Amino acid sequence: MSAESSVAETQHQRAVAPFELTILMPCLNEARTLPACIRKAKAFFARAGVRGEVLVADNGSTDGSQSIAAACGARVIEVSVRGYGAALIAGINAATGRYVIMGDADDSYDFEPLDAIVAQLRQGQQLVMGNRFSGGIRPGAMPLLHRYLGNPVLSFIGRLFFKTPIGDFHCGLRGFDRAVIRNLGLRCEGMEFASEMVVKSSLAGLRIAEVPVMLWPDGRDRPPHLRTWRDGWRHLRFLLLFTPRWLFLYPGALLAAGSALQLAVALTHPAGLGRWPVGIHTQLFAAAGMVLGYQTMLFAMGAVLARQNAQLNMPHPRDRWALRVATGPWLPILGGLAAFTGLAISANLAWGWGLSGFGALSPEAAMRRIIPAMALLLMGTQSVLASIFFAAMRSAFDSSRHIYRVQG
Repeated sequence: MSAESSVAETQHQRAVAPFELTILMPCLNEARTLPACIRKAKAFFARAGVRGEVLVADNGSTDGSQSIAAACGARVIEVSVRGYGAALIAGINAATGRYVIMGDADDSYDFEPLDAIVAQLRQGQQLVMGNRFSGGIRPGAMPLLHRYLGNPVLSFIGRLFFKTPIGDFHCGLRGFDRAVIRNLGLRCEGMEFASEMVVKSSLAGLRIAEVPVMLWPDGRDRPPHLRTWRDGWRHLRFLLLFTPRWLFLYPGALLAAGSALQLAVALTHPAGLGRWPVGIHTQLFAAAGMVLGYQTMLFAMGAVLARQNAQLNMPHPRDRWALRVATGPWLPILGGLAAFTGLAISANLAWGWGLSGFGALSPEAAMRRIIPAMALLLMGTQSVLASIFFAAMRSAFDSSRHIYRVQG
């Protein structure tokens, strides 16, 4: 954002109203429940003495939700880009309150008892999450698959990957400091926006709190917009892509180390090691596993650099290893040595074969040397090529950051 647009936006906000709080409701055909949600939000403002606005981010409703919301005293904005996240991002940008509390417009959250969220925001918390599991889930409010499998599993993965104490990653009722959340650069347009906000807030070190909230059965007369398997997969995919250590590095390192151990056993005990398989066939599989595992580790570095380029910022401290390895001298140096060693072993075998008049070879003896040689050659070549590719990515990132600073 340029300095001129930032100043213009600030002046616009002051001219509209110095609200403390915006209650933001994404909406897609919620004519049946919108009046109750808006009425409860306004009742909270009146009871708590909070100066606020109700903002409805309409995502293309065809049931008259827009006019109903306006008639109930809410401000309505039209969001042409479809998606739960797209509606919320547009709403956050359009909000005029210092704080924003977002919640679904299907009457599954009660907008009247918001005191705990507001109190946490006033005390300096930058993101306040609702927790439906500690606050209570009314019968019929959440499908059993979501309650006992989907939400608990995804929340556990989020806590494990991102070291955050949040117990309910996907609660739709949450409050936050608008300016701080806008600086995170949220982009997801679908349901995974809920995960993106928590993940990026955790990585940015924001002050996060959690309060119990009650989940009620929604008031819709149609199926919900959420699709269990599609949206569950999108949440999981987002969590994995934002943790390349768990998606690429750890599995790749485990596969490469286990395969290298098997290859070493086969090389050092060619006569056999009890009933443990050490033949050339297991050597071939071990070499393939070592190459695949190493390639997966290189993907981890590429994922960190790609995310860095997309967000125009430095990697999280736990991912700095990728930047050090990808931009340091050891990847091409060690890769070159590995490729040279594999090539030298292959050349030595070819030379010996030539001295024997290119006669018959013993497959067992030859393959025990060819297999590790090919593995070294492949891994070394991958390292050199990856170092060149990573250097190009870093150069693109530096250029983008320079342009961003000049324009911003």
